[in-house]
Amino acid sequence: MMMADVSPHIPVLLQPILDTASPIRGTWVDGTFGAGGYSRALLEAGADQVIAIDRDPEVFERADAWIGSYSGRLTTVEGVFGNLDKLVAEAGVPHADGVVLDIGVSSMQIDQAHRGFSFQKDGPLDMRMSREGRTAADIVNETPEGELADILFQLGEERASRRIARAIVEARKAEPFTSTLQLASLIERKLPRPKPRQPHAATRSFQALRIAVNDELGELARGLAAAEAALAPGGYLAVVTFHSLEDRMVKRFMQMRSGDAPRGNRYAPVQEADEPRFERVTRKATGPDDAEIAANPRARSARLRVARRTDAPAGTLDPRELGLPRVAAKGTAK
Repeated sequence: MMMADVSPHIPVLLQPILDTASPIRGTWVDGTFGAGGYSRALLEAGADQVIAIDRDPEVFERADAWIGSYSGRLTTVEGVFGNLDKLVAEAGVPHADGVVLDIGVSSMQIDQAHRGFSFQKDGPLDMRMSREGRTAADIVNETPEGELADILFQLGEERASRRIARAIVEARKAEPFTSTLQLASLIERKLPRPKPRQPHAATRSFQALRIAVNDELGELARGLAAAEAALAPGGYLAVVTFHSLEDRMVKRFMQMRSGDAPRGNRYAPVQEADEPRFERVTRKATGPDDAEIAANPRARSARLRVARRTDAPAGTLDPRELGLPRVAAKGTAK
């Protein structure tokens, strides 16, 4: 692959995607362009066209140097993948033959201290992928204690959420939070020192704030529905996730849309199943092999699920059916 020497972000579980969806043909949508790793690999594997979407305008500026080498086969669009069906239609493409989504923050964004994603580099407490809307500082400084604890627990699975929220609210009375290390230091002081190989004490809290700032779980639900609407019969949906909240939502979506979801129990009536809109290609999540983890430690927690579109009409989706956490469902961050 010619991308390795220029891309600071290594696409995760790329080969399993290419192998599962082989042969790669037609028009694919890369809903999370980043450094362009998936887009370039899809084009080199045989895709006729790739429509690349990203909410971060900086990523396309960094790709200017090489986009032209694909002779018009790569179309870049600034936007969110929750609108990918509309963006594909606006590009003049009736249906896509494949959609790939790499959910979460990219290593490029984490490495840029001024973006405010990292608890190891000092920078403004921002975390916005699109540079619009509320920042992490806004949430930390303005959210009531109970709601802040819910955000940390439901979106970051932080068991000490109430302790951390209480400390934040007390500290912000004296001085508002403005920097990443300011917040990370407070969290470190309130939690036991991590044991060897355990994540940093602020990992879960920063994850929760990032998800809240960017409405990532709501966007994932919209993106799955949009992919269903955009895909042609036989088209592939490949989703890479990095934590359990995302993976559970993708698993539930593919179960529901393939007719494999539980239809009832002794407490709830059996519901009539809709015509399957997807066929699950991977029955279980695919993880990275040892070689990929050695080459890219970021891949360790990644999980891939793939489904193939049927010819059933696209349907409506209530995000709550996917197990969207309550704080995400009510739109904590806008």
